[in-house]
Amino acid sequence: MELSEQNVKKQRPVHLDLQTIRFPATAIASILHRVSGVIMLFAVGILIWLLNASLASAESFQGVQAMFDNFIVKFVIWGIMTALGYHLLGGIRHLVMDTGRWEELTSGNASAKAVFVLAVAFSIIVGIWVW
Repeated sequence: MELSEQNVKKQRPVHLDLQTIRFPATAIASILHRVSGVIMLFAVGILIWLLNASLASAESFQGVQAMFDNFIVKFVIWGIMTALGYHLLGGIRHLVMDTGRWEELTSGNASAKAVFVLAVAFSIIVGIWVW
């Protein structure tokens, strides 16, 4: 028994070079879906703060409106909208996969790549709208 345990330990990789590992499109889509969800979790706090500040008075509404002239605020809003768009598209992809479709390797890769393309297009459109 000890001999087989030693053989198993020798077969395990000692060092994983993360720069050489290539993830498939489906894995990247899944990871980005989770990342966009975390971004949106923090974005909710920002958006609720902006809503609260804008509803306090007419002057505070004008102050919030004036904040949107700042490049950093525009960039944050663009990032929030991009994360929302990607998360929405990735969520639709996952819902379709829950019905038993797009679970094969070729269709899964194709749907992940389609989500990437649609998310980039959405991000560009939102960027034009924000600026």
